[in-house]
Amino acid sequence: MASQTPLKGTELVDCARANAKQGIETAAYQCGYGDDLNTFAQELRIACEEMNLQVKELTDLITDQDLILNLGAGEIVAPDTASNL
Repeated sequence: MASQTPLKGTELVDCARANAKQGIETAAYQCGYGDDLNTFAQELRIACEEMNLQVKELTDLITDQDLILNLGAGEIVAPDTASNL
């Protein structure tokens, strides 16, 4: 659910990270900035600097842990029964 007011600080970083895979438009909207991408990007940079995070673009917020969680989203291939290989 999108925030009613623009988020700031750690809440903004958390929201942006959660929506980073969907792109900047979605992340800005979900964080309460609507279609004001410039303000969203500026506030996100400020919030990241306050947290000492080295972030140049939104996708930098996607961590290795997030990527590993997606590895398990593949198709499961297994026999129908234990005796039917």
